Amino acid sequence: MKKLFTSESVTSGHPDKICDQISDAILDAYLSQDKNAKVACEVCVHKNGVLIMGEVTSQNLVDIESIAREKIIEIGYDNDSLEFNGEKVPITIHMNTQSPDIALGVEKEDMGAGDQGMVFGYATNETDKYLPMPIYYAHALAKQLELARKKKILPYLRPDGKTQVTVEYENGIPKRIDSIVIAAQHNPDISLEKLKEDIKREVIFKIIPKKLLDEKSNYYINTTGRFVLGGPASDSGLTGRKIIVDTYGGYARHGGGAFSGKDASKVDRSGAYYARYVAKNIVAAALAKEIEIQVSYAIGYSKPVSISINTNGTNSIEEEKILAVIKQVFDFSPKHMITELKLDTPIYQETTCYGHFGKNLPWEKLDKIATIKEVLKNLK
Repeated sequence: MKKLFTSESVTSGHPDKICDQISDAILDAYLSQDKNAKVACEVCVHKNGVLIMGEVTSQNLVDIESIAREKIIEIGYDNDSLEFNGEKVPITIHMNTQSPDIALGVEKEDMGAGDQGMVFGYATNETDKYLPMPIYYAHALAKQLELARKKKILPYLRPDGKTQVTVEYENGIPKRIDSIVIAAQHNPDISLEKLKEDIKREVIFKIIPKKLLDEKSNYYINTTGRFVLGGPASDSGLTGRKIIVDTYGGYARHGGGAFSGKDASKVDRSGAYYARYVAKNIVAAALAKEIEIQVSYAIGYSKPVSISINTNGTNSIEEEKILAVIKQVFDFSPKHMITELKLDTPIYQETTCYGHFGKNLPWEKLDKIATIKEVLKNLK
């Protein structure tokens, strides 16, 4: 049976991603001084201003406005022609201290979860990064689009952009790329024909293997004809509004909690990272070709309320045994997750663009394969 599946990604200049990057830059600034800092930082951007709000509990202070301006300029919004300039845009800051009711549960010795909720982790062996192929290539195209801008390979490009990849599956196996959609912000003096030719040559064909493309593959580039006005000048942005881009492109479920701007006591971030870590090691140990893990928490409790798995029939042993192995090898308590994955260190700016998974980050390590196999061997 054949089916199509589509995932999208965005560049760093997308309005929502600007917000994610500012939020995590602020988080990293606090963690670099105070590994016990509790941060929940939300950002909203619009052509007329930047709003930074949330809660922080820390013994240290950081220059939030300077961090935001530096990040906006670094992304590429550094001149008035874009109608959003990090040098000049008004910035409003409303940061309060963390709720004492939440602190009661989080700051106890065994460190309870910072909120109730559920998280999902996923891994598949269909790409070398253990990610589904649609999101894998959507991210790669978005990254290449940005590289073409920053390296001035295509000097007329502007910071905003989106990519989308549709993969054709046959009996659950990815066979070919059916279509690619790219929206690239550009200077007003470039023709649509040249832009399309350049994007194919310098972005699409630099990333997508020839074996995945054929005469039936479709390319949709700047389908409205012009994309001159973009970023916060044309659309507002908000932290946490790209949660499917950040995870598995819709191929696996999502618990609903955003990641950026939150320290690791918030299990909708740390739990999702740890669940990915578990799923990747299970697939790498060949217990299943793919696995989705759900973990749920109650505020103030250190142990999960529930853990469940789904291998979609790709398991090499019974799912009950896989779950038993997971419970013996891995510890989903917040304190342990933070310690094992070093989540109290300033690593979060590395996560915000092109997905939180498939990078050289602690939750991507494959260090439990031997332990998994040993526990499985001794499992009755």
